[in-house]
Amino acid sequence: MEMKRRNVQRRDFLKTAAAAAAGLTVVKAGSVRGAEAGSKLLLGIIGSGGRGNFIADLFEKNSETKVVACQDYFKDRVDRLGGKFNIEASRRYTGLEGYRDLIAGKVDAVVVTSPPYFHPGQVVAALEAGKHVYLGKPIAVDVPGCMAIVRAANKVQRKLTTLVDFQTRNDPLFREAAKRVHEGQIGDLVCGQCFYHTGRLGRRAAPGGPEARLRNWVFDIALSGDIIVEQNVHVIDVANWYVNSHPAKAHGTGGRKARTDVGDCWDHFVVSYTYPNDVHIAFSSSQFLVGFHDMCIRVYGSHGTVDSHYGGPVLIRGKKSWKGGKTPQIYTNGAVNNIKDFHASIVNSKPTNNAQVSADSTMAGILGRIAAYENRTVTWDEMIRANTKLDAKLKLK
Repeated sequence: MEMKRRNVQRRDFLKTAAAAAAGLTVVKAGSVRGAEAGSKLLLGIIGSGGRGNFIADLFEKNSETKVVACQDYFKDRVDRLGGKFNIEASRRYTGLEGYRDLIAGKVDAVVVTSPPYFHPGQVVAALEAGKHVYLGKPIAVDVPGCMAIVRAANKVQRKLTTLVDFQTRNDPLFREAAKRVHEGQIGDLVCGQCFYHTGRLGRRAAPGGPEARLRNWVFDIALSGDIIVEQNVHVIDVANWYVNSHPAKAHGTGGRKARTDVGDCWDHFVVSYTYPNDVHIAFSSSQFLVGFHDMCIRVYGSHGTVDSHYGGPVLIRGKKSWKGGKTPQIYTNGAVNNIKDFHASIVNSKPTNNAQVSADSTMAGILGRIAAYENRTVTWDEMIRANTKLDAKLKLK
């Protein structure tokens, strides 16, 4: 019995040493709830705006995590988040390069909710420093940025978790719908539609100057990737998921007509995507509407139709119908599910990595953007070969 006890102690020691070498805070599997404060995962927030505050709050309420550091270009934002989570003043980092100091400090993982233009540099730096990464969508604004994150995540996937926060991918109803589609319940996929129609977002500052541009980043093509990448990626991702592939080509149009008071993003897109096996998905989006809002992914098969809405009903009609249900809290619940999975993957030493599928969805949005800007058909392979990088030309002190 004494020898058995020593062997168990030795195994625990080796497991602890291995986890420490991988940069993990050691918490025994199954004992996360009720663990001592000192055993909580230490979390840093890169990008301390509205989404950063929201996700930080969900982390502390739904996992054994303590937010101990934050970064943003603007001091008012880090002080607001820092005050909310009692972060020491010395660990509230400002400036575009402040994330490097945050990563160099004592954190086990980082949440990246900065403007997407900055994601590649921040994510790669965090992974290279041995930090787990919880990343907001889209993962980047261009192909080089997407591929940089995929390479960095793949390089460390045996010891670090990289999780991109797509809420639909972790919603039980959407998961069941995708499973049924993949099992053939609606037959052979033929065509479909996905759309993201909503009202406009509010300005954060009066236009003018680089700092105002940074506060209004959601209206800036280079900083956000335009609405088809930054927001519409939610429905494009589900279309990819149902078809189980990324599009082979796209033809698009759109413009900037109803919302012209800030930035340079378009306010509507209309894109025709062609997927393998000649599956055609008609995509459209707008961000100026009054009186209508819906985010829908509907695919027609030879035996039925999957009809799914972010925040609404998810169901299948056809020869084999499925009544499904509704997803009114998906924005919060999907994120909570992702946070719990992220936390569990770390404390159980079972890293996960969804960077590639997230890159494919982001690049599907980029493909549609290029096709719409140039009003022509653009293939996936052409986009990859071009490898065009966006330059924000952001002149800040």
